[in-house]
Amino acid sequence: MQITNTILMVRPVRFRMNEETAVNNYFQEDIDIKNQTINLRAQQEFDEFVNALRAKGVEVIVVDDIYERDTPDSIFPNNWISFHENGTVGLYPMFAENRRRERREDILDTLEEKGFLIEGVIDYTSAEEEGLFLEGTGSIIMDREHQKAYCALSPRADEELFIEFCEDMECTPVIFTANQPVDGNRMPIYHTNVMMCIAETFAVICLDAIDDKKERKNVVDHLKNDGKEIITITEVQEQHFAGNMLQVIGADEKRYLVMSSAAFNSLTPVQLKAINNYCEIIHSPLDTIETCGGGSARCMMAEIFLPRSKGLG
Repeated sequence: MQITNTILMVRPVRFRMNEETAVNNYFQEDIDIKNQTINLRAQQEFDEFVNALRAKGVEVIVVDDIYERDTPDSIFPNNWISFHENGTVGLYPMFAENRRRERREDILDTLEEKGFLIEGVIDYTSAEEEGLFLEGTGSIIMDREHQKAYCALSPRADEELFIEFCEDMECTPVIFTANQPVDGNRMPIYHTNVMMCIAETFAVICLDAIDDKKERKNVVDHLKNDGKEIITITEVQEQHFAGNMLQVIGADEKRYLVMSSAAFNSLTPVQLKAINNYCEIIHSPLDTIETCGGGSARCMMAEIFLPRSKGLG
């Protein structure tokens, strides 16, 4: 199954602009308000977003961040953990040292208490000692149905680690480089999931970010061969997080594409019609989170594909 009706989200308690990630996340901007105010605004956006998802019947498991850990980016759990249909949990090496404190065993305990079965953990975090990183489903876009994984290489997505992941998960790697304009230069996009999203029957992608024509053609060929309609977005739209989307299942098996209001407002009527041919859109304002955190709706959701115990959950 490509999509799920259950997601994990972490409610922030010390959200702010993370100086350790700003070095290569060019989506982040510093805003001149106190961190306490930033966190309160982020909490309001978070709660509104969770309510919007639950209103459509998406199961959202919310875990509170731990104040003492001082983890400003904990609101983006999809970078350090992933959950798979075979009961496997993936743990990932993080570029920023203060993001490594986001990894919490108690979250696995919480999921088991809710009836989810965890059969094993694949832990890639020792790569941090070698300065190698692969930031979960930020770096890796899964096409679970076709057993493929897409990855835009960057300082946060190491090629050898990605290939190791694909071997462990028995999926085909699709590797490329995606860039964005920064002060007149082309610089690697920090996470694949800000420039592409793979849904059941379509993909939203910023092809203009893939400068190498062969790499671009390879990505397009894979998507087309797997029957995906390709909905392209511009680099300007990508800057508004239009690539940072996730398809989920709501009540009565209804499909939704989740994004921020900034992403939604950047889309053209033609693009919106193309998406609405497949599913409804859920969007919520995430301005503070996007500006200070440099991530958006998709980054905030860690999909849960784990099997459940019979009679539980």
